[in-house]
Amino acid sequence: MPQIAQNENRRTNILPGFPNNLLDFQRMFSNEAACLQYLESVRWPNGFICEKCESIGDPFRLTKRPRVLVCRFCRHEISVTAGTIMHRTKTPIQVWFWAAYLVATQTPGISALEAQKKLGIARYETAYQVMQKLRSAMMRPGRDQIGDKWPLEMDITYIGGKHKGGVQGKTNKAPVIVGVEVRRKEGINPQTGKRQRTLAGRMRLRKLPNKSATSVDKFVKDCIAHGATITTDDGTEYANLNALGYAHRPIAMRGDRAKMDLWLPMVSTVTANLKAWIDGTFHGVRKPHMQAYLNEFMFRFNRRFYRPVSFRTLLWLGTQHTGPTYRELYDGDWVHPET
Repeated sequence: MPQIAQNENRRTNILPGFPNNLLDFQRMFSNEAACLQYLESVRWPNGFICEKCESIGDPFRLTKRPRVLVCRFCRHEISVTAGTIMHRTKTPIQVWFWAAYLVATQTPGISALEAQKKLGIARYETAYQVMQKLRSAMMRPGRDQIGDKWPLEMDITYIGGKHKGGVQGKTNKAPVIVGVEVRRKEGINPQTGKRQRTLAGRMRLRKLPNKSATSVDKFVKDCIAHGATITTDDGTEYANLNALGYAHRPIAMRGDRAKMDLWLPMVSTVTANLKAWIDGTFHGVRKPHMQAYLNEFMFRFNRRFYRPVSFRTLLWLGTQHTGPTYRELYDGDWVHPET
C-alpha cells in the first residue's frame, strides 16, 4: 500500500546541502544528472510525492528521459522541472544552476549579457529569460514585515531615466521607496568601551506609481510592522504615518546632504549602493522591469551574511511557480511581484 502525502506534515523537511564556494559548486554539479538529482531533492525534500495519487516513495527513473520521474503506484509521469521556473526549458539544467549560483552569491550579480558570454548561451533572449525567471523567484511568499524589533530609516529616491533640466524636482525617473532596519546604533559600548558600528538589518524596496502619501501608506502597511519606529525627512508624503500607528520621527533636511548622512546613514548607504549596482552591472534598467531588479538587490542584501545558502533558497523558491514566459516579458504583461 502506498504511503499517502497527507501524513507528510508530521515529518521535518530535510533540504540537501549547498556549495560553500565555487570549488564546492563545481564538484557537486559537474554534470546534468547531478543537477537533476539535486533539484529533485530540493523540490521533494522528504521524498518524491506523486501529484496524481499523492503517494510517497522513490519513483522509477527513465534512462533515456532523465528529467522524467514515474510514480511506482499509478505510473503517472512528471518532469522534475514541471511547474518550476525551468518548466519546459530546453536550456541544460546545469546552465540554470550556474546562473542561479552566480546571481545569488556574487555581490554584483550578473547581467543577461554577461551570463550569455560566461555560460555559452547561444541567444541573448534565452539568457534574458533565464535571468528574469530567476528574479521572479526572489520574492518569498508570506515574507515577514520588518521593523518589529528594530527601528527603521525610510526615504524615497529616483532611479532610471533622466532628470529634466531647468526645473528643480522635475524628472522622468521612477520613485523608489527604501526602508532599512537599523540593528545597532553608533557609539561606545558601555561594557567593552569599544565603538559600535551601525548595522543594517532587513530591507524592503518598491517602485512607487508616484511620490504621494497614498503610495507611501500602502508600502508601509504592506511591509512594516505596526508600531515600528520610522525616521524620515519631513516630506508631506509621510504625513499619515503617526495616524497609521507608527512612531514617526520626521527630520527637517531641505535637501541638506550632511543632515541626510547624519540622520539617515543606513538608507543613504543602501541607496548609493543600489544606484551604483544598477549603473555598473546593467547600465540602467527599464521602468516596466525595475521591480525585478529591486527584488534581486533586496534578495542578496537580506542574505548577505548567508550567501552560500542563498543558492539553495533560490532554487527552492523557483520550484513554487513557473515564472514569466518570453512573450509576457516582451509584451509587458508580466507583473513583477512587489515587496
